[in-house]
Amino acid sequence: MKRGYPLATAWTIGAVAVSLLAPLAAQDRQRAMYVSLVDNKGVPVPDAGPNDILIREDNVAREVLRVQPATDPIEIALLVDTSTAARTLIRDYRAAIPAFLDVVLGEESGGQNHVAIIAIGERPTIFTDYTSDRKRLEAGLGRVFAQPDAGTYLLDAIREVGQGLEKRQAERAVIVALLSEGPDLSNLNWQLVLDRLKSSGAMFHALTVGPPANFAQDRSMVLSLGTKSSGGRYETVLIPSALTMRLKEVAQEIVGQYRVTYARPDSLIPPEKIEVSARRQGLTARGIPVNTTPERPAPRER
Repeated sequence: MKRGYPLATAWTIGAVAVSLLAPLAAQDRQRAMYVSLVDNKGVPVPDAGPNDILIREDNVAREVLRVQPATDPIEIALLVDTSTAARTLIRDYRAAIPAFLDVVLGEESGGQNHVAIIAIGERPTIFTDYTSDRKRLEAGLGRVFAQPDAGTYLLDAIREVGQGLEKRQAERAVIVALLSEGPDLSNLNWQLVLDRLKSSGAMFHALTVGPPANFAQDRSMVLSLGTKSSGGRYETVLIPSALTMRLKEVAQEIVGQYRVTYARPDSLIPPEKIEVSARRQGLTARGIPVNTTPERPAPRER
């Protein structure tokens, strides 16, 4: 069962220009977002155009100039719960992850995308560092087992992975978490984790498996606000065998994103909020601004 989420997502960043107004003025500049546009079944919508997507800054509509398939390489951190609470889910994780890899490392990616497998039971541990090598990833997957007497360390993992992505200077980054409903033993405030997630520029998706049982405040805030604000999805998968389908949907959404270019006023005052939504009923848009840090080197495979 999918958790409910709104058609719009928000993130605090820099500014854009008004939709459907006069032609782009000389003093206007262009900005871009990575945007997912999916139907009510979670399937990416093909051939989207400027009339399908609405971008607002501080409630002011901005002019969408171009909607193109996103082709920038993606750095994907796959966080896998290996805590004691996940012991009955390990088989489902092992079945779902190859289907995820089939999509994000498919022929259309051209070998540009990189995936890391990181266990988050007991403590965040890299099983396979960022790579497009399927054999190395399968070897990392083979190490996925539940740790005895271990809790989940999701919040610690997001902080550490976010730091790593910043060091890698990844222009396009995604964090995907597969979680049980067991206890999270991280000793971090949710706001600190969200600040790190934001500074990393990563889109955050989370799939929890099993009936809701963990209502710890910091974990709940990170899962609900972190996914929403970064343009990701947060879902509860009640039936473990359905995880493969749901994780494949996440993969398809990631690789099916658009790079949306829009106009913004040339202003030194950044807006407090940017939102993206679908213009057509029955569609959902989620997005995150393109990380514009200058002189980013190409990601290096380790």
